[in-house]
Amino acid sequence: MIDARGLVCPMPVAMVQKEVKANAPKEVEVMVDDQCAVENITRYATNAGYAVSVDKEGTDYRLTLKK
Repeated sequence: MIDARGLVCPMPVAMVQKEVKANAPKEVEVMVDDQCAVENITRYATNAGYAVSVDKEGTDYRLTLKK
């Protein structure tokens, strides 16, 4: 689980990139609280071959990236 709440882009995307490059996980969950981060992480993850689902939880978003 990557908790990127309170951070603005490009930090959330950089955190996801670091995890993907280091561990090549089959699944990653990311928590953010910024719509721009949702869009940027989705774009990066899709280009990296992940399917992305987004669930809104109050003011936060839970992104699930799956290979």
